[in-house]
Amino acid sequence: MFDIESIITITGLVGVTAIVFAESGLFFGFFLPGDSLLFTAGFLASQGVIPITPLVIATIIAAILGDSVGYWFGRKVGPMIFTRPDSRWFSQERLNDAHVFFEKYGAKSLILARFIPAVRTFTPILAGVGRMQYGKFLTYNVIGGLLWGGVLPLAGYFLGAKIPGAERYVTLIILFIIFLSVLPIAVPLAKHWFAKRRS
Repeated sequence: MFDIESIITITGLVGVTAIVFAESGLFFGFFLPGDSLLFTAGFLASQGVIPITPLVIATIIAAILGDSVGYWFGRKVGPMIFTRPDSRWFSQERLNDAHVFFEKYGAKSLILARFIPAVRTFTPILAGVGRMQYGKFLTYNVIGGLLWGGVLPLAGYFLGAKIPGAERYVTLIILFIIFLSVLPIAVPLAKHWFAKRRS
């Protein structure tokens, strides 16, 4: 759906930061690439396309600010989002997935959800809907932002810097990152499907 390398090459640090911000807490950002974008950005930083230090700092800040915007959006709008119809920019199914995840893991979900596509978009919104105390929310938000916004770009950077000719395998690496990202959603869905087939 996205040519991630071209997005990063054309838009640079500004584009990466904007996407991270939108995907982290704006409800229409659930379809944007997150994990693969950050990893690829780090990888391209190792090739001199963008500087790694500003990249890491900008993505961490964008992730934390994005979640905070999502929290306040959920706090202001509240339960109304649960009756919002599906559209190109909104998915009730993804919202419900995030709701189950949030109920299961509580405040820790703000860290764990960072590494699960779509769920990370709606989890801070749900924290706002549930009126989680903002100081507690901010603590977990910062931890999650540091881990997600820092680890993935640095992983891509060090892989690109340490492995000779790694640029030849960047597409395969991106596909592998996407595969790992969807596993937390795909496995429960597969179990549910097989359970229905047996019943």
